[in-house]
Amino acid sequence: MSKQYDTDVLVVGTGPAGSTLGLALASYGLKVQLFTQFNWLANSPRAHITNQRAMEVLRDLDIEEQVKEIATPWEEMGESLITTSLVGEEIARMSAWGTGDERHGDYVQGSPCPLVDLIQPKMEALLVKNAGERGAIYHFNTEYMSHIQDEDGVTAVFFNHATQQEFSLRAKYLVGMDGARSKIVEQLNLPLEGVMSRGGTVYVTFKADLSQYVQHRPAILQWIVNPEAGFGDIGMGLLRAITPWNQWIMGWGFDIDQGEPQVTEAQVRARLNAFVGAEVDDVEIEKVSYWYVNQTWATEYSVGRVFCGGDAVHRHPPSSGLGSNTCMQDAFNLAWKLAYTVKGWAKQSLLETYTAERAPVGKQIVARANQSRFDYKHLKDVFGFDQGITTQAQMLERIFAETEEAAHIREQLFKALEIKHYEFNAQGTELNQRYVSDAVVPEGAEEIFKRDPQLYLQATTRPGAKVPHTWLINAKGQKRSTLDITGHGRFTLLTGLSGTGWKKAAEALELPYLDVVQIGSREYRDVYGTWNTKSEVHEAGAVLVRPDGYVAWRMADKPATDFDYVATLEQVLNQVQLST
Repeated sequence: MSKQYDTDVLVVGTGPAGSTLGLALASYGLKVQLFTQFNWLANSPRAHITNQRAMEVLRDLDIEEQVKEIATPWEEMGESLITTSLVGEEIARMSAWGTGDERHGDYVQGSPCPLVDLIQPKMEALLVKNAGERGAIYHFNTEYMSHIQDEDGVTAVFFNHATQQEFSLRAKYLVGMDGARSKIVEQLNLPLEGVMSRGGTVYVTFKADLSQYVQHRPAILQWIVNPEAGFGDIGMGLLRAITPWNQWIMGWGFDIDQGEPQVTEAQVRARLNAFVGAEVDDVEIEKVSYWYVNQTWATEYSVGRVFCGGDAVHRHPPSSGLGSNTCMQDAFNLAWKLAYTVKGWAKQSLLETYTAERAPVGKQIVARANQSRFDYKHLKDVFGFDQGITTQAQMLERIFAETEEAAHIREQLFKALEIKHYEFNAQGTELNQRYVSDAVVPEGAEEIFKRDPQLYLQATTRPGAKVPHTWLINAKGQKRSTLDITGHGRFTLLTGLSGTGWKKAAEALELPYLDVVQIGSREYRDVYGTWNTKSEVHEAGAVLVRPDGYVAWRMADKPATDFDYVATLEQVLNQVQLST
């Protein structure tokens, strides 16, 4: 087949996964074209929680500040309330997303980036804007139809709905970020495990000024304990603030065995009044939609020169806020590998590490998101609607009565709230991902976690882990994170003042993708001494950090006097599938 290409990479899908990939590839200097069959981007709020790891990706791509300008800031994300209605009895609160006193310090120490709340339409628009400015080409109203691949590239067929014309393009690689109904996953016959549509939820987006009910106790999520909303895993209704406090989503579960309900405007208004606990007069109902709880993951993410990522390969409910965050990380992992392969900086085998590294993460987050829904069982047991309780008044008496039986129920409530930290304060789940692949040089001893790895970040320079964040001071006295001096499309070898042998070795190899940073030099001083503690390596040792911020290799000990720095560095780079 022809070795003439229309572009380097074709990307199907313009959501968080596709557009993060487009932005990263364009930033790395590749030619990339993106396609969507739709007229524009996401048409509903969908994902909104942006966790620290996703924010680190955005920081590396130089748009973190733009995101923060339009997002609901971390301090306003507040707590998750459990209440009979917005004006009714409050049953409990859950400190969420690291905002509580008990966990906030962990989050600040673990990353230079805050969490934010930004709805998917705004996030996608920002990604598209920046990707386009850096050279990515977008095609709207253009549906992907099929592809054929050969040893040298991929030829994909598209149909433009505006012109009613079919056309083909040839690229070196094709990536399917085309969502949970992925045509590319289906055509590749990628193996999928799990179940689809195991539960259903009604979502209503509406506008109404509810500030008088919520601004005194700001919370993005308001859980409503209502007998009518008690179906499904969660067993509660939901009011989710899209734009505090005037734009909202109202949600509740339905029995999928009874078919999809046909919810009327009158039913929506009645339920909203019940959730608020007062008559809401000025309401604009924007959309009623139905979505289904999936528990499905792919075990392979690619075939030949065609790759998939995002919701196409891991399908799950929004619980734990892992969806778009994981999609963006898929893209960030794949982007540098495609770029290095196209530029000739890496062996073709580097691309095989994409599945090896991201498929276990996809399986993990599908399990976690679904388990977060199952864990609401403990709260449902407290409410008692499955045990003969039929009204909110009975439920409140069951919990707050001055009896020994109610005291036992209250103890159950506190234990149930502790379990929900695995959904709302799971910093470990978000930042403790470990990669095992041929792009990582493993260490022999198994890592031992000192605290619960789902709840707490364990910062380490072990190969396969994300490089730890700590603050350094540059020559101007300005604070810079270790995340700021690594990444940005390049490999970085971190060493100390006495690691001059590494600097000379890198200079001798003259590799276009490798930087050396001596921490302790005037360029970057470890004035707090925190890198000295977190690095886990001797000052003359080294930590090799990949473009995605993950550690590829480290030498923890001081090199011997006759140590061959050049040969060792060259061997390591070849071992992680790079060309030297």
